[in-house]
Amino acid sequence: MSSDPRGKFSPETIAWQIHSDPAMAIGGIRALLQQALHPDAMDGVAKNSNFREDAWGRLQRTGDYVSTITFGSRDEADALSSRVRKIHTSLGLDDPHLLLWVHMSMVDSFLDIAVRSGMSLTSEQQDQYVAEMVVFAEDVGINADQVPSSVEQMQTYFSNISPELSASDDAKRAALFLTIPPLPTAVRFVTPAAPAWASLALIAASSLPAWARSLYGTPTLPGQNFATEISLKAVRKTLGAIPDAILAPPVYKAAQVRWGLVLAK
Repeated sequence: MSSDPRGKFSPETIAWQIHSDPAMAIGGIRALLQQALHPDAMDGVAKNSNFREDAWGRLQRTGDYVSTITFGSRDEADALSSRVRKIHTSLGLDDPHLLLWVHMSMVDSFLDIAVRSGMSLTSEQQDQYVAEMVVFAEDVGINADQVPSSVEQMQTYFSNISPELSASDDAKRAALFLTIPPLPTAVRFVTPAAPAWASLALIAASSLPAWARSLYGTPTLPGQNFATEISLKAVRKTLGAIPDAILAPPVYKAAQVRWGLVLAK
């Protein structure tokens, strides 16, 4: 990435395109489900966060982090990544091996959901996205030489790390809380929030790669991948109809102004 003070990622990057797409709503849930499949990483989350009581909050914080690094000014992105590194260090969550697992699960989830939900990306653009995301890995303290920078390298990474993976009790509990998070009674029974969230979470779970579904003990049904992709495309189309003024985070709106995509109001 360039040293442009407007941000680490310009509107021409694949990361900008994917991270501003409505399908990211499902990609974020899928990433958390996939990340939970490394027992050591999940153990660290379980011991150092209130994930079980605040599944939505963790998803929101993850989304805010991705948005700020992608769309924030360089100063904003650097300040946030520095703060995250300090938190990881203070909690003993700065093992590069585990951080790389979390990073690659996120990259794999975002890219796979983008492609399967209908975003048109060539194989070269997909490789470019994986390469661009090395910046995210460096921002949390991982040496760039250790980070896969193409789809093929990413696939090799998952093959090599597979013996370390399993669905621990913590991972299964995390999956349950992501699918059916605790909600205030008024929200659960008076608004459509609960069924809407459950629908997105179930699609995210269905979109997991076969090896991940197998670890969770979830069977792959005939035609499941086709049905999942139909659902992903429908959700992307539905969310895409919502104006940016309502759906887009403030950091993205500010970036559009900063990069001259829209006029300041």
